[in-house]
Amino acid sequence: MTVTLESVKEAQSRIMPHIVETPMYRVAALDEYLGCEVHLKLENMQVTGAFKYRGAINKILQLSEEEKQKGIITASSGNHGKAVAHGAGELGIKAAVVIPETAPPFKASSIAQLGAEIVYSTVTERFAVSERMAEENGYTLFHPYDDDDIMSGQGTVGLEIMAQQPSLDTVIVPTSGGGMLGGILTATKESTSAVSIFGAEPAMLPRYTRSLEHGERMTVESCRTIADALVSVQPGVRNFPVVQKYVDGMLKTEDASILKAMKMLLMEAKILAEPSAAVGLAAVLEGAYAPQKNEKVCFIISGGNVGFDQLRQLDDVSYGR
Repeated sequence: MTVTLESVKEAQSRIMPHIVETPMYRVAALDEYLGCEVHLKLENMQVTGAFKYRGAINKILQLSEEEKQKGIITASSGNHGKAVAHGAGELGIKAAVVIPETAPPFKASSIAQLGAEIVYSTVTERFAVSERMAEENGYTLFHPYDDDDIMSGQGTVGLEIMAQQPSLDTVIVPTSGGGMLGGILTATKESTSAVSIFGAEPAMLPRYTRSLEHGERMTVESCRTIADALVSVQPGVRNFPVVQKYVDGMLKTEDASILKAMKMLLMEAKILAEPSAAVGLAAVLEGAYAPQKNEKVCFIISGGNVGFDQLRQLDDVSYGR
């Protein structure tokens, strides 16, 4: 299977009874800070507090009865694991989640509260651990992004965006392995939409920027970043060709700018966004992308699962021009 516009539309029909069609929020108060007409796609209001539930439930709903009985496993820094755990719990399926040791404790705790088994690993070894456990226990493996069903589910964000605000000029997508970016690119670029799509990633983990420069999937060194949901060190095998074919560019941003964007969203837009959800706004604040004054730009607020320890870092942060 490959991800297509049709597979994204099929995913939308399949998951519609299980998800929230999240709002598109026009925030004029942010225009002066970002230099454009600002629109926010609020996936922080999605089931489990992040866009990840779209892909997870799309794959869960296609499991056979035998697969449901054996259980499922995934590797996740938090949001995907929470989505898988929630979906599995809804259908009475056993779930295990391999979590990197760098994941925020509150995210691990929320996954455990949903009934999933927690297994800790390093960022670089998490996928190998989940693959080994899947083979040993007969679990169905749920890769957080390198999976066509997952990518098709995430692509439903793009279908909603086009329906809610068809006159947009630009969409900026937080990017790690490329599940949401690949899905949205497929939904928009294979339709009649003329919108430009950019990915945004932490400057310390420029896996897509570097891979696109070299024309092949590159691995970057694992580094800590405030954007704890964007810690993949390499683009996905299935995701990279889609991004390479369709993306209009990649934007990088530093952690300091991410904190500024988080605080700006909270204080000016009254939106609670986790650090990874603020990377698109951070990239514009930092000058990685300079939109035109009348450009209609949609920033995807990919999640709102943020801990008080992260919020305390905003105390002394200034975001003014």
